[in-house]
Amino acid sequence: MKLWPVAAVAALTVTLVACKSPTPPRGVQPITHFDASRYLGKWYEIARLDHRFERGKDHVTATYTERSDGGIGVVNRGYDVKKKAWSESEGKAYFTGDRHTAALKVSFFGPFYGGYNVIALDDDYQYALVSGPNRGYLWILSRQPTVPEDVKQRYLALAKSLGFPVDELIWVNQR
Repeated sequence: MKLWPVAAVAALTVTLVACKSPTPPRGVQPITHFDASRYLGKWYEIARLDHRFERGKDHVTATYTERSDGGIGVVNRGYDVKKKAWSESEGKAYFTGDRHTAALKVSFFGPFYGGYNVIALDDDYQYALVSGPNRGYLWILSRQPTVPEDVKQRYLALAKSLGFPVDELIWVNQR
């Protein structure tokens, strides 16, 4: 019996972990009765928890499109204030289960996926509250560069009740 080289075992392990479907944080439920076709289009990032891949960026938007393979194309765009330059990242997203449950895995880097969970969405698909795979990732999105105060307060209260550190949110400059 021949043993696999250590490098092959390590590569297989990394691949299996990278391709694992991310889940929402414990106690956080993605919405059901989700209609991906209504979610497509441009969204403005109103607020986010800080993370390295968006650090220092304003005027951030996310645009979602239908992919021919059944997934969703993602283009994130933002303005780096220090570098005085725009940047874009292209990715892809796939449902982790039923297409009517807003739990997706998104990738911008090869086989590595992160969770994308719509946890609140108004009936008209104008405002969304999105979490990642843990409570370190949270976004408030809007179809317009601003969000009404009542929606903002409702989403903040929900996020706080779910254990997200809402006092650490960065409010994105969209002007």
